[in-house]
Amino acid sequence: MTGGVLLVAAVINEFQRKSTPGHWRRTRSSPLLGSVTSCLYVPADVGKAAQAASWMIGSLNARDWGDVRIVALGPVALVPVVLLCARRLTMLEMGDDTAAALRVPPERSRLVLLCAGTGLTATAVAASGPIPFVAPAVPQLARRVTRTAGPNVLPAAWMGALLVSAADLLTQRVTGSALLPAGVATGVGGGACPAWLLRAERKADRV
Repeated sequence: MTGGVLLVAAVINEFQRKSTPGHWRRTRSSPLLGSVTSCLYVPADVGKAAQAASWMIGSLNARDWGDVRIVALGPVALVPVVLLCARRLTMLEMGDDTAAALRVPPERSRLVLLCAGTGLTATAVAASGPIPFVAPAVPQLARRVTRTAGPNVLPAAWMGALLVSAADLLTQRVTGSALLPAGVATGVGGGACPAWLLRAERKADRV
């Protein structure tokens, strides 16, 4: 899992490094990678394909403390790295030239943060599957809760954990069991989140 995610992250980083910002914004990797995943279903056994499709929705069903201990290895090793580089991430938001002028090496910092973020993502996805709309929504929600600029690394992490836990609890309450994946709740709620954020930006005259 980690090796595959690192490979994808390396390819995306290479495209981003060699492309102009405007061109990169027009390049969407998610549909391409989604089509590759769909192609992998075709030669697979029907039962395994069904299990993979269920995992792709994202769920915390049947997870126990053994899974927690395995997943905890990633944050224990990588969260300190991310926290140490949080200031560099703030500088990188200002642009590579500004970061370099402030003695922050852009390429090296980006590579370290990319590897740490990829490792954390791989451990979470390996345990629960790719739960939709968490990654794009959580940083924006954390920024509005803290009302501070910057990456808000720790608030975003806590907000993500709270959001996934609330989605899992909601699906259990709605169905009376744990059969409905948490990804269904985040998918339904996540569709409304961009609209709400855009409306808030327009009311603040920032769009």
